[in-house]
Amino acid sequence: MTAIPRAIPSCSESGHRFDAGRRWAASLELAFATRQGATRMVTARHQGPLRVQRPFHPEGHAGTCHVYLLHPPGGLVSGDALAISARVEAGAQALLTTPAANKLYAADSHGVAWRQHTRLSVASGGALEWLPQETIAFDGTTGEQATEIDLAAGARCLGWEVLALGRPASRLPYVTGRIEQRFRLIRDGAPLWLERQPLDPGHSRFLGRWGQGGASVQATLWAVGLADEAGAIDALREALPGSPRWAVTVRHGVLLLRYLGQARNEAWDLCQQAWETLRPGLLGKPAQVPRIWLT
Repeated sequence: MTAIPRAIPSCSESGHRFDAGRRWAASLELAFATRQGATRMVTARHQGPLRVQRPFHPEGHAGTCHVYLLHPPGGLVSGDALAISARVEAGAQALLTTPAANKLYAADSHGVAWRQHTRLSVASGGALEWLPQETIAFDGTTGEQATEIDLAAGARCLGWEVLALGRPASRLPYVTGRIEQRFRLIRDGAPLWLERQPLDPGHSRFLGRWGQGGASVQATLWAVGLADEAGAIDALREALPGSPRWAVTVRHGVLLLRYLGQARNEAWDLCQQAWETLRPGLLGKPAQVPRIWLT
């Protein structure tokens, strides 16, 4: 008698799915507004393991409001779906960061992807600094990252994304998997920066000199709302160490600084120095390093 192969069930008796329909959602919605001359966090709604610590005001009562985004699992696995939304109202100033690196773990045996969607919006006269710590992509990870930035005319915004592919120091390079990144920046209804970047180590672009060039670390920093864009570029070129691994330009009112290399610490230090250089011209005050970075 021939045995009939038993199909793998799509979900267990407890309801846990094992197919592409698996989805563990978490969301966080934040809003900042001025109250009695100070920026206050007026909305903080969360679902699942995404939340914030209490807001800090290390720059004084009327200074920028610092908030740390917490994701207790520490990384994304197959089926995770994170949605982060932050809105800054007119006159408010907020700085958002994270207490540690974000990790993108290898996909499960079914190749189920993870997803992360970030939406930032700033009203006229508002200012937002989006400064998460770096993201580390493990070999075999599969997922999609999307960042949408919606700015009103007169809004100011500076942010970055630092991504390390694999763990070369542990001899675990990024050789399988696929990450798709999307950036979309709109100001006053007009698209200024639209970008789609697939990171697939099996594609010729990944190793080609015309593409990734085999680099394991990349970073992008953006700034919108600078009063003197040409002066900002000059200041960056003077302040940052000379290297062929980074370049800066301005297009349609968006300053973009790019890094492509092999050193995560170098990319982070470059972005931090660039932020410290640009902040006085963007917000009219020196950089105040979040204390979580020093712990």
